[in-house]
Amino acid sequence: MACDEEGVRGTVSRWLPFSCVDGPGNRLVLFLQGCNFRCPGCHNPHTIGGCDHCGDCVPGCPGGALSLKDGRVHWLEARCTQCDRCLEICPRSASPKTHEMSVAEVLALLRRYGPLLSGITVSGGEATTQLPFVIALFTAIKEAPDLARLSCLLDSNGSLAETGWQRLLPVLDGAMIDLKGWQAPVHRTLTGRDRDRVLASLRLLAARSRLAELRLLHVPGQSDFLDGAGELAEGLSAFLASLGPVPIRLNGFRHHGVRGAALAWPQARGDELVALATALKAKGFGPVMLPAI
Repeated sequence: MACDEEGVRGTVSRWLPFSCVDGPGNRLVLFLQGCNFRCPGCHNPHTIGGCDHCGDCVPGCPGGALSLKDGRVHWLEARCTQCDRCLEICPRSASPKTHEMSVAEVLALLRRYGPLLSGITVSGGEATTQLPFVIALFTAIKEAPDLARLSCLLDSNGSLAETGWQRLLPVLDGAMIDLKGWQAPVHRTLTGRDRDRVLASLRLLAARSRLAELRLLHVPGQSDFLDGAGELAEGLSAFLASLGPVPIRLNGFRHHGVRGAALAWPQARGDELVALATALKAKGFGPVMLPAI
């Protein structure tokens, strides 16, 4: 079925023409605005909320890049100094510096940079909160003879329900899913949400050979992937084994971009991540990838 390239639009926080850390190869990355998790340690908290056009950010803009007209906040990119004062002011963890992009506009970007790209990754925020746009975009890419070679990947928190995944799977080449806590109380503390849908998403994607990468976040003093003896937590080995061979990427908590109480959390040390990697490899899981820093 042909895709209406102009009919569905996405709210984009920002986009990168080239990235080598958001999936294999060189990728164009779209960061969509809006997230249904409330992670206290989020390093992109300004991508969580949606602008309600209250206007609180307008008086604080030193460059005059923001204005309130007809009840809506307008951003003039040419005047923006990227001081991010508006992001600090916003009570909704939103950004007025977003773009409404059509599928056709994203396809134009892909054609501009296409010869140098391996594919596109849609991230967030949480990309699946704008599911119709993601499906329309990936469908258009698959149907375009000059773009069909590009792989379509999703970077997600795994909260999408099975019915949503079934709609997306026909045009999805792979998803990179975060698991930020193993036991339910820990996952709830670190994300503000239950883990059930995340585990279900991991199982579904693995069964359909669409789980490109499982990402584990280590937060010192909070994470529970290892027990007191340095072994994988009870039940975690069996769950990972049920997924089959899946690449695992370890991420360590950092203070960059974080606000609020989580700034008091210690940052992850290299030896802690190595210990987790060692425990995973000892059980035959992996390949396991450590962060560059």
